[in-house]
Amino acid sequence: MSARSLAVERLAELVSIETPTGDAAGLEAAQQLVRSWLEPIIGEPGIIETVDGIAHLRWTGGDAPAVLLIGHLDTVFPKGTIVDRPFRIDGDRATGPGVFDMKAGIVIMAAALARIARPGEVAVLLTSDEEVGSLTSRALIEREARRAGTVLVLEPSLDGALKIARRGGSIYRIAFTGRAAHAGLEPWKGRSALAELAHHVLALPELADDAAGTTVSPTVAQAGTVTNVIPEHAEVRVDVRAWTLGELERVDERMQGLSAHTEGVSVDVTGGINRPPMEESSSAELLDCARRVAARLRHPEIEAVSAGGASDGNFTAAVGARTLDGLGPRGAGAHADHEWVSIDSMMERIDLLAGMLDDLTARG
Repeated sequence: MSARSLAVERLAELVSIETPTGDAAGLEAAQQLVRSWLEPIIGEPGIIETVDGIAHLRWTGGDAPAVLLIGHLDTVFPKGTIVDRPFRIDGDRATGPGVFDMKAGIVIMAAALARIARPGEVAVLLTSDEEVGSLTSRALIEREARRAGTVLVLEPSLDGALKIARRGGSIYRIAFTGRAAHAGLEPWKGRSALAELAHHVLALPELADDAAGTTVSPTVAQAGTVTNVIPEHAEVRVDVRAWTLGELERVDERMQGLSAHTEGVSVDVTGGINRPPMEESSSAELLDCARRVAARLRHPEIEAVSAGGASDGNFTAAVGARTLDGLGPRGAGAHADHEWVSIDSMMERIDLLAGMLDDLTARG
């Protein structure tokens, strides 16, 4: 079987196993599939490490791994999506839930490891909760990044460009508690948690700083129980992104100090800074390595970009590990129904990653 046919076959298998975050059975099935690919190559069994009930898959890379490869198996798509959007190939494009973010990256990882001289010196970590903030895997990611000191992240590229910097992010839940009352008989006795929520939803975006690239976005809200009752409870989730830790800390201070504007309503803020920014300095040496390998392969010159979204590379860079992100393929539509990936680009990335791993694991 050709390398291309094998990559497509593996991508079809992995995409066809649905792995929404929290679906233990689906994630376990995907882990078993990836183990069947990697264990014969690496020469040791994969280790399942469970944190707060969530299982993550890793290979140690020995006592002193030269590099850590990071990816995630979970997707944002609910179970059953595959029925309406099964894996398909149309020319160079493959489609299906999670094909771009980031199951193609895992297929690339496996193919590249099979080509290199020292696969046993490469650590691998495939987490199961990246799409919800890596809440159980963060400490594991940071620990493995410190062990290796060098991290390559197989998240999708940005139209082929590697990601050398990422905004950091914070996640908040703001809960409002008022007093219920009959909306028809005596609404004046109530204290509306929904009215208080509305005030904050309009005011929170004012904490943003356009010049600094800082965004503050209320994203999910809920309130009330039935139409004829003044809402006693309400809550809103807030997403914050910034290029610097200082900006995240500025917004966090304001978020933690929020107070009510409606008498008789309480405000409770939980959450905080989730992912620190990934700064460009952490990627410089690895970007040079990627460009040398691309030139050797006679690939087009590697482009590099800063990306607004966060990834687990934010964590690895923050602990001091050299980190290069976006080594996955070209494509588009992450988290959307039109998600697709380029098969040609997957093959290019397999070559690039294999070349980089050979360089990074070379001794002497």
